[in-house]
Amino acid sequence: MSDELRARLRALLSFPAELPRFDPDAVPGEPQTLFLEWLDEAVRAGVLAPHAATLATSDASGPSARVLILKDVGESGWQIATPADSRPGHAMAASGRAALTFFWPALARQVRVEGEVRRASDAEAAADFLARPAEARATALVGRPRPVLEGDAEYAAARAEALARVSETEGTVPESWALWSIVPGTVEFWQAAHDRAHVRLRYRADGAGWVRERLWP
Repeated sequence: MSDELRARLRALLSFPAELPRFDPDAVPGEPQTLFLEWLDEAVRAGVLAPHAATLATSDASGPSARVLILKDVGESGWQIATPADSRPGHAMAASGRAALTFFWPALARQVRVEGEVRRASDAEAAADFLARPAEARATALVGRPRPVLEGDAEYAAARAEALARVSETEGTVPESWALWSIVPGTVEFWQAAHDRAHVRLRYRADGAGWVRERLWP
């Protein structure tokens, strides 16, 4: 990297001029409620894809991360969907652990969810899959027959066949489709500050309840 580009990177603005206030002493007793409040504020602030999160897993090959979409959040945890035969699917099934990170730069906020992974029932996974647009279902039905794609023509043919299957049989669901809940052991809320005195609040599961802890910036 050139010195000029390095200097330009360092000069880039990270957050808007006005940042929301976060009082860690005035928060609900459990993290799901605070997360939904922050998510709603991100939606109202016009954040693009506020429901997008980075899923982090680890397997024998090492750590891996990808961005996907939050499906639901509640007492059962933070819910996501990805095929059981995908790399993150294999990793979650094997380790039983995963993490999610949400980042909303327009609000200078970040939420980290870490915990146990539980796979939902086939009926719940099927309901999630069938709620998707036809194009998304077709893409999932194509799957990944081989790790390496030969070219655009190969994929176009496979996807056209999948679209036809979706049109002909709307109830088709891939056997590998899976819905996962990340049941948190910890949930951390991070609010940035221009002076770098960031506010960090962690909820830590303790029996049937939660312990709230301030963390150093």
